[in-house]
Amino acid sequence: MTNLRVTEIKAFVPARDFELSKQFYRDLGFTMASDGGGIAYFHVGNSSFLLQDFCDETLPENFAMHLLVEDVDAWWARVKDSGVAAKYGVTVGEIETQPWRMRDFCLIDPSGVLWRIAQNVD
Repeated sequence: MTNLRVTEIKAFVPARDFELSKQFYRDLGFTMASDGGGIAYFHVGNSSFLLQDFCDETLPENFAMHLLVEDVDAWWARVKDSGVAAKYGVTVGEIETQPWRMRDFCLIDPSGVLWRIAQNVD
């Protein structure tokens, strides 16, 4: 019998300024579990991604991440309270109800990567 079970999938998120981006994600509350060879492994709960010390000029503006959470209001408050908008000059949107049955807000990281932080709604 063939075992095709998947244990994890992670995206390689580009960083224009690797050190700045690492601090940004730590300030948001992500844990940096490892850092070496131009790759930093970040996680929060069971969700993770790989931050890479690489950035093609057009990549960040065309790159998006989706973080599905249980409480989008709590995450929005966490992002606001972290002070990342002022510290890094990034954009934090308001929470909106989307037609695809999610409430979400957008966050743009220091490299220009779009994060949609969302909660399912009934």
